[in-house]
Amino acid sequence: MVKQGLPSPEQLADELEKFIEWAVENNQGSSKANKPGHRCPFHWPPHPVSYSYHVLASDWTGSASFESHGEMFPVEVAKTPHGVFGRSQALWCEARGETLEEMQEAIRHAAEPLFRRQLAISDCLGLHKRFEGHINDLEPEEILRLLYCRDRDVANDARIQIETQASLGIFGPALLIILNDRRHPDRRSAQWCVLDLLEDIWSYFPHAEDHGPAIQAMQDLLWDAEDDYARTIYKAGVVLGGHLPEEEGGKVLLDCLKAPSKIGRRSAIHGLFHVVEWYPSTGEGILKALDEVSLNDTEPILREYAHGMAEDIRHKNFDHVAEPTFPDEP
Repeated sequence: MVKQGLPSPEQLADELEKFIEWAVENNQGSSKANKPGHRCPFHWPPHPVSYSYHVLASDWTGSASFESHGEMFPVEVAKTPHGVFGRSQALWCEARGETLEEMQEAIRHAAEPLFRRQLAISDCLGLHKRFEGHINDLEPEEILRLLYCRDRDVANDARIQIETQASLGIFGPALLIILNDRRHPDRRSAQWCVLDLLEDIWSYFPHAEDHGPAIQAMQDLLWDAEDDYARTIYKAGVVLGGHLPEEEGGKVLLDCLKAPSKIGRRSAIHGLFHVVEWYPSTGEGILKALDEVSLNDTEPILREYAHGMAEDIRHKNFDHVAEPTFPDEP
């Protein structure tokens, strides 16, 4: 049940569609997916360097400032035998230098990870100034948008917020839009986040009859995948095989062994290992399918991969053969 004062699931989905359209327009209409960078966990504030040098509260008697990204920030200054220390109360950041100028440059550098994160959030939300708030204070539609943030740690924090708010019962349709998105340039990490949420599909689709569209969206991701940026296609296979095997996941993966996308077929081969883990009774049929792939797939790499996976299943190996990469993968 949706609580009063919150947007309805349909309103959230509609707002997300508008956001995607806005992003496509700002990308000159291109629908090609960007390859996101690796996730770099963000921790703030950093360790205060003054603690390591036992700077006293009474030492902070001076003042200065530094400029970054068009803004000026006041800095408290402590001049000690160990150098010049500066701290910004507004940014929760400190630095040290041999001179005042070195300290100013050092604190500017030390604050840059915070600025990069705040500016990435602003860019994703379409704000005209640096974001200085907290993700958990944003509205549901804004949190959904942040799944598309190019800073993958921001996207991950948005995922965590949606996970903690799952009981609101409003996110399901919007999550489906993200899985089916073929337009937003930064969709891959957003789709990874959604797949991670759907490891607990019941929290977003409480009724079994509503699971079909989500499972179909995962199948579609495997079926025509052009890339595996952010390991999204791999993740779809993991969710289908490791978390939804009794809800058509295993059948979908068997179908995807014939997908046009070699990346999707690779994910299906891997996912089927987990289906057998959960449901050993499926082993005979899955082994037959993998043996067929090992003989007939058009990709030699996948023929070898399917053979190795089938052997691991036959020998009940706890770990499975490592997933291969294609020579032309970016």
